[in-house]
Amino acid sequence: MTMMRATRMVDIGRMICEEIDIPEIDDGQVLVKSEMASICGSDLHIVMMGAGINHPMPCPHGYPGHEGIGQIVDSNVEDLEVGTRVLTFPMPPAGECFNEYQRVGGTFCTPLPDTVVPRSNLLMAQQLGTVVFARRMFPRDVEGETVAVVGQGSAGLFWTYLLKRAGAAKVIVSDYSSARLALAGRYGADVLVNATDASIEEAIADETAGVGADYVVEAVGRSDTFLESVDLARMDGELMWFGLPSTDGAIPMHFGRFFRKRLKASSTYGAQFEPDAASFREALDLIAGGEVDVAPLLSHVYGIEQIDEAMHIAHEPEDTGALKVSIDFS
Repeated sequence: MTMMRATRMVDIGRMICEEIDIPEIDDGQVLVKSEMASICGSDLHIVMMGAGINHPMPCPHGYPGHEGIGQIVDSNVEDLEVGTRVLTFPMPPAGECFNEYQRVGGTFCTPLPDTVVPRSNLLMAQQLGTVVFARRMFPRDVEGETVAVVGQGSAGLFWTYLLKRAGAAKVIVSDYSSARLALAGRYGADVLVNATDASIEEAIADETAGVGADYVVEAVGRSDTFLESVDLARMDGELMWFGLPSTDGAIPMHFGRFFRKRLKASSTYGAQFEPDAASFREALDLIAGGEVDVAPLLSHVYGIEQIDEAMHIAHEPEDTGALKVSIDFS
């Protein structure tokens, strides 16, 4: 076999699937036969909204896919043997996870653990790993605290899970999707706010007697939720701006309000460069060991030929009940 199915972003809001030659690998790379890939919120910002595009149109094949699992079929990396099944997490600019065969640098993949958990579940370790990484880079003791998580896509859900697991007394979450909110309750959320007809700011005020949340995670990346995060935190509170920005433009903010609240804010990027893929490995262990059940996240699975439909479904979760939309290469 010399040809493979490969996706390509040809315009904002449009991806296609076509056949191209299977590529050769360079030194330090492995060639992975893809089993599944998942669509990340950052993929949607690029493909559906045109934010953060790293290439001219038409973009390289497989871009911007960066959440994948598969089996190594060729290797130029000493400790990664042919036949090894791996989680792949390339940086999005070089991502090829939406191709049937993907070239991956040896530092951007890690072997899957032996487990009875389905490999499709282990795919979720890429997203979970980025949240584990953020918690490692900017640790906060949330024991007994009131925390808020804006957005309950897969990243927001994993924040909800990890913060409750870390001892948060009350976790308040918001999203437009009733399906995501239902899962948030299973992941530890105490207060569920449907942003379609309710305000998380009012919910936090009710739950804290007007004081505000101790710790606020913005897991959406939209300008309005970024700005809102300042209003959700209490005096001397802390913000985690986790969501990848959905715009390349500047986002004006009310800095005076941020300043007078004496807030602390952080953001993270580049979990893929962490030595030994420590956070991704920890995420794999959490899933493989049954600590977190990610099976409910796999709500929609499409064949690679349906990549365009899959992107649109993932972009409209309120209408479709989508949680995590994945691509299957079988």
